[in-house]
Amino acid sequence: MRDQPLELSIVIICWNDLKVISDSVSSIFAHTRKTSFEVIVSDNGSTDGSPEHLERHFPKVRLIRNAANLGFAKGNNVGIRASRGEFVLILNPDTIIHEGALDRWVDFANRHPKAGGFGCRVLNADGSYQATARPFPTVMRDLSIALNARFLGRLSRRFSDAYEGWRGDTEREVDWQSGCCVMFRSEILRQLGGFDEQFFYTNEETDLCFRIRQAGYPILFTPEAVITHLQGQSVKRSPLRFHIEAFKNRYRYFYKHYGTKAVVRYRLVWLLGFGLRQLAFGALNLASYSERRKERIEMWRALRKWNQALDPVRFVERGEEPTTDGASATPVPTQPGV
Repeated sequence: MRDQPLELSIVIICWNDLKVISDSVSSIFAHTRKTSFEVIVSDNGSTDGSPEHLERHFPKVRLIRNAANLGFAKGNNVGIRASRGEFVLILNPDTIIHEGALDRWVDFANRHPKAGGFGCRVLNADGSYQATARPFPTVMRDLSIALNARFLGRLSRRFSDAYEGWRGDTEREVDWQSGCCVMFRSEILRQLGGFDEQFFYTNEETDLCFRIRQAGYPILFTPEAVITHLQGQSVKRSPLRFHIEAFKNRYRYFYKHYGTKAVVRYRLVWLLGFGLRQLAFGALNLASYSERRKERIEMWRALRKWNQALDPVRFVERGEEPTTDGASATPVPTQPGV
């Protein structure tokens, strides 16, 4: 039975996601009609009873217990290696599959045999569109984000981190699709070795899509498949650490694909951005105080100090980074638990 070919392997990372993963897995089994599939949950050392709950209520799920929090890339690679489907869907535990979505998505993939990856339409919990398919990040695109000047994207695509005027309602080729729900041809995944495990949190799917595109396979998007993504379940637990982890992986990404000049420029862009945000929002708080605004200013101050103390090249090459508060630079492991 294990050797029987499957169309789709669904790999879900779980890290203390008891509150959301049950609804996600239930939606897969309830709303997938035609596609032969398996669900593989790669559990990153959950302590909230998630694995036990899955074993008790979802016996068809293949549960893999990792000894620790391996991160997104490494944890998903565990599931990918165990998969046996023609396609592998990387899915977040805080997602809901709509009726027939996976059937239509696999049909779409079968109609496009030259594509290596596939995106779908993603909605927020309130039904609004969530922009999960985007152009590849560049320093210029991050500049528009850092300066809160995304309007520049309407003037030039060089500044736009989104597809201007597009709401995920038509088929198109995209640069990358968010790891909350992205599907790959398994043969290509194995050829490329899956996710690059130097990325612990964020940029893993961006890097993988970049390498798939470099290998000559497009990433295609279809609005026929629709899911809901609740977003942010893990980030809310420790926002500063997650923001810092995102910066670490952006430095790794730019260094890997664009070299040392790019990481130096990226650091300068965000030092400028955080400084301007602190000044602008500080002035607003003097005029009209807001506790929430104060919390954001403190976050930006901590991120600015951390980036200011960082030598991005030494960080990527040697793993040297500042402490969380940016006070001093000390060598630490490049993939800490989150």
